[in-house]
Amino acid sequence: MPTLRIDRDIQIPDSLRVARARSAPQFGPRVLFFSGGSALNGISRRLKRLTHNSVHLVTPFDSGGSSRILREAFDMPAVGDLRSRLMALADESVLGQPEIYALFTHRLPAAGDATELRHEVMRLRSGVHPLLAAIAPPMQQLIRAELSAFFDRVPDRFDYRNASIGNLIIAGGYLARGRGLEQALFMMSKMVDVRGTVRALVDDTLHMGVELADGRRILSQRLLSGKESPPIDSPVIRLFLTDGTAELPPAQVPLPERNHALIVGADVICYPPGSLYSSVAVNLVPAGVGRSVAGRTVAKVYLPALGNDPEAFGHDLSDQIDALLRPLRQDAGEDLPAVRFLTHVLCDVSVPAATCAEASERHGIPVIRLPLARGDGLKYDPETVAEILVSLG
Repeated sequence: MPTLRIDRDIQIPDSLRVARARSAPQFGPRVLFFSGGSALNGISRRLKRLTHNSVHLVTPFDSGGSSRILREAFDMPAVGDLRSRLMALADESVLGQPEIYALFTHRLPAAGDATELRHEVMRLRSGVHPLLAAIAPPMQQLIRAELSAFFDRVPDRFDYRNASIGNLIIAGGYLARGRGLEQALFMMSKMVDVRGTVRALVDDTLHMGVELADGRRILSQRLLSGKESPPIDSPVIRLFLTDGTAELPPAQVPLPERNHALIVGADVICYPPGSLYSSVAVNLVPAGVGRSVAGRTVAKVYLPALGNDPEAFGHDLSDQIDALLRPLRQDAGEDLPAVRFLTHVLCDVSVPAATCAEASERHGIPVIRLPLARGDGLKYDPETVAEILVSLG
């Protein structure tokens, strides 16, 4: 069985730690993730069986999909990834709130008549829609109040196609609470009994931007991901935050104190699989993140994405590690060794041994190859990764 050295030798997975966590997940370790996107959701669903104390600092800078429609309508942070992670961590047992979960995960058709789609949301607001009628008071009244707050402010020409009802409810809560995202997320987490903590990295209405090696600058996540535009054909060399027109220095986007406290209280810090820049590295840009991470003496692990990541064009494993270290060092100090921010890289055995050895030598970090992928080799096996992360705590 492989071992890792943090400040002690750790077996991975550690069967005793895993068994203890499984029997009492309410006392499980505080595994903290810097993440966005959906790549971590499968792992999150398994992890909640082992710990109810995981922490998810999620990027609110997404500018694609249905989040883009809400952002344009209300000038608000992106909430789609936040809602998705809340649902991944929700109590899905019969003791949870299955009717509320069904409502929050309901999505309107991607194609349909605009009037009919708006009418369906109005039926939800009035409580006559079956998804709302199934929810008992007073929770039903609370959800209807959130939807009313949304309707009171929504533009007449709002595009409801493919809209997530959960996103609309969060938007209503955000608007009803003086544009306070934290309060809206807290309310939703209580409604579905979330087994962990999910917070936006910052509450600001911002976007991510990158500079490419060929000199181009891209000021929107959706123009980088390759999902709504051609994939980039030049490597990213720099990452920054923007108000949509101009670059903002990190000092203008400080990490909230409440999120700093979560980092310094973590038992494990994980840079999880996902799109390299828009899902992971962008969370490391705000002022204070690098210093908070560097101050912890816990396991800090990176799980590189499996398969092709369009955002990592021209990057080998060492370059991907550089993409994480660059914003962290910019905040905490350029001369700090990599191990202050990242103690281990865990790679699937599909990654060539020579690639891992080169990355380890270049950064002075152990890069360990393990059988982590599921059968198709395109995604991590969620049970294996969850057990390893709990073992590190």
